[in-house]
Amino acid sequence: MQWDSIPDLVRSAAERYADAEAVVDGRTRVSYAELGARVERAAAACVACGIGVGDRVAVWAPNSLDWIVAALGAVSAGAVLVPLNTRFKGAEAADVLRRSGARLLFVTGTFLGTSYVASLRRAAAEGDGRAGPLPGLPELEQVVVLAEDAPADFRTWQDFLAGGEGVGRAELTARARRVDGGCLSDIVFTSGTTGRPKGAMITHAQTLRAYDIWAGLAGLRARDRYLIVNPFFHTFGYKAGVIACLTRGATMIPQPVFNVDTALANLAAERVTVLPGPPTLLQSLLDHPARAGHDLSALRLVVTGAAVVPLRLVERLRGELGVETVLTAYGLSEASGMATMCRRGDEPTVIASTSGRAIPGTRVRVVDPAGTPVPAGTAGEVLVQGFNVMRGYYRDAAATAEAMTPDGWLRTGDVGVLDGAGNLRITDRLKDMFIVGGFNAYPAEIEQLLALHPDVADAAVVGVPDPRLGEVGKAFVVRRPGALLTADDLIAWSRREMANYKVPRTVQFVGDLPRNASGKVLKGELRER
Repeated sequence: MQWDSIPDLVRSAAERYADAEAVVDGRTRVSYAELGARVERAAAACVACGIGVGDRVAVWAPNSLDWIVAALGAVSAGAVLVPLNTRFKGAEAADVLRRSGARLLFVTGTFLGTSYVASLRRAAAEGDGRAGPLPGLPELEQVVVLAEDAPADFRTWQDFLAGGEGVGRAELTARARRVDGGCLSDIVFTSGTTGRPKGAMITHAQTLRAYDIWAGLAGLRARDRYLIVNPFFHTFGYKAGVIACLTRGATMIPQPVFNVDTALANLAAERVTVLPGPPTLLQSLLDHPARAGHDLSALRLVVTGAAVVPLRLVERLRGELGVETVLTAYGLSEASGMATMCRRGDEPTVIASTSGRAIPGTRVRVVDPAGTPVPAGTAGEVLVQGFNVMRGYYRDAAATAEAMTPDGWLRTGDVGVLDGAGNLRITDRLKDMFIVGGFNAYPAEIEQLLALHPDVADAAVVGVPDPRLGEVGKAFVVRRPGALLTADDLIAWSRREMANYKVPRTVQFVGDLPRNASGKVLKGELRER
């Protein structure tokens, strides 16, 4: 690895790829040299407002050039980045700000019709009276709105940047030298699908090593054009996106929210070559009625994961779009966002049915409830060990002890199977598994089988109580456009295609499945239905 820290990576990229296009955000286009200068200015402003090495700085905003500059500026000043989920409500954001002890927050103005500033004000209206823009968040000293206007007690983006004009380059260089690979680079709070979000602590060295590997395995190149639809608050967006692009000199094209029409327009107009994203994103692109009207011929690399990947999806990406490389991967926040990945040259069946092999410098193991490794082909909990495993959960020793074994293995909470070649197939979350008459049923496995039906566009399965069998499967299914599939038809088909205990006993057709911003189906919401 050739960089000591993320600030070092930013400086290196600004020099090495100076004239290359770094970011395209709407009509704004900046080169790597200009991006470096903007990040330096933001770092100076952070230093000027008192941010020190190890202080937490949060960003609550959609994908944009300003997000990139604010985040990299804070990290270059030695701060620990705390990205906030744009789907959070005010109370959820306030909770993470409070628990992380963030001193500075960068926040968007209005996004998707919601004033983040107003919702945060309401959530943090009451406090202990100490100085600060939000009484309920006494450690939060400043809030910077990434817009031209800001309420009283908050600062505008331009006003914040102007505050750093008195900080010289020598001071910034000295600050950057205090940041090394062992310093924390970020605290990524988990999506909260299994309870209250927990903050996974990751260092500069872990981030740089993991995403240098990611870029190498994916085959990311200088001057690739990368549409980043995955949200920056998630490692798939920030690290497999921004950090990976910095390592290779690729162009970042951030998209604030997934909209298939906007994505198609961006893919064609910007001659996008790289598009990572969850399967549901790729499926909606392939199925869009206006796809044929857009030139997608530049697209050469797709990386997916986070859910079941039907073989048909891989075949369509290669056959209909001519995508040269389609890869799948598996990771989680607690493992720097990356644990396994397919390799270029893997067979389509391997790419569709597995998430690849352990990345260099890591090990993956599947164990039974007693923690004993199980043979290849046997399901069990997935454990990960290596350089990528978090330093623990921030301010949560009990949760850290629960997640880590005494000898340093991370308990992922995912159920998986390793094949003889070491390829990992994730079958489900431990908490999502249900037991049908004594048989363990894994929803992800059933969903993958349902996806083979020609009239099924998307499916999710949950366990529901049954007086005779304890639990049985209920499927929530999205039909393909124009399909007339009935519940009885699908159940009859399932009885022919899968073991009886896996067959959903009921089917409910829906317009779409509820997902979080990283593409995971919200099973809790389906259970409530």
